[in-house]
Amino acid sequence: MSRRHGLAALLAVLALSGCALDPPMPWEKGTLARPEMSMGGDNLEQRFDEHIRASKEAASGGSGVGGGGCGCN
Repeated sequence: MSRRHGLAALLAVLALSGCALDPPMPWEKGTLARPEMSMGGDNLEQRFDEHIRASKEAASGGSGVGGGGCGCN
């Protein structure tokens, strides 16, 4: 059992060592600032995703800031 824990710890250290990245260089920041690199994506894609979600779940909204759905907002 102890050997498995040691192996699991070694694998975790190896896997997490790839997460220690250097910060982006000045010439890479232009690429990272492009709109398609943002987490939100573009507005048309968000509207399309909201339409698909509303169609599949027979509900609308819920992706913005609001209350709990009791109608007292």
